Amino acid sequence: MKNIIIATKNKGKAKDFDALFNPLGYAVLTLHDVAEEMDIEETGTTFEENALLKATALANHLQTIVIADDSGLEIDALEGRPGVYSARYAGEEKSDEANIDKVLEELRDVKESERTARFVCAIAVASPSKEPFTVRGTCEGIIASERKGSNGFGYDPIFFVPSENKMMAELSAEEKGAISHRGNAIKQLASNLTELLG
Repeated sequence: MKNIIIATKNKGKAKDFDALFNPLGYAVLTLHDVAEEMDIEETGTTFEENALLKATALANHLQTIVIADDSGLEIDALEGRPGVYSARYAGEEKSDEANIDKVLEELRDVKESERTARFVCAIAVASPSKEPFTVRGTCEGIIASERKGSNGFGYDPIFFVPSENKMMAELSAEEKGAISHRGNAIKQLASNLTELLG
C-alpha cells in the first residue's frame, strides 16, 4: 500500500476518502497521522480556492503530494448559502446539529419543490514539483423538513437524494461513495491518479 496524505482531521471525511482510495492501493493518512498542527486560514470565496490554499501550504511544508478538499452545501432558496461557510454556518464552534437547525429554520416556509440543493466538493492536488489543480463534484438533492438516518455527518440527515429515494444519512458508505459529491470529484481524480502519485 502506498500512502496518500489528505489534509483533514475530520474522521467522516477521512472515511469517505478511505473507501475510495483503498481499492486503488492507497492507505489514507490524515493530519492526525502526520502530526501536523498547521492551521490554514480558509480565506477563499470558493470551494476551489479554499482547497488549493490547504493543499499547497501543506505540500510545501511536508514536501510531498497532498490532497485537500473543501466541500459544503448550496441551497437554491438561500441563494447558495451556506456555501463555503457550511461547517460553521451556525457559529464559530463547529456543530452539525446547530447548522442543521439553522437551515431548517431558514427554510421553514419554503415549499418542497423549492428546496433544491446540492452538495459540492472541490478537491485540490498539490505537490512541491507540479502545478496544483482542482476537480469538482456535485450531488443534487432536496432539503427535507426533518432529520432521518444515522450514517454520515454534516447535513446528511436532511439531504434527500431522489435517485436513491433515501436521505444521504440512510446510505451505506459504499452507496454514498458511488453518488456523493466527494465520490464524483474523486472519480475525476482517479484517471490521473496513478500518473500523479507516481
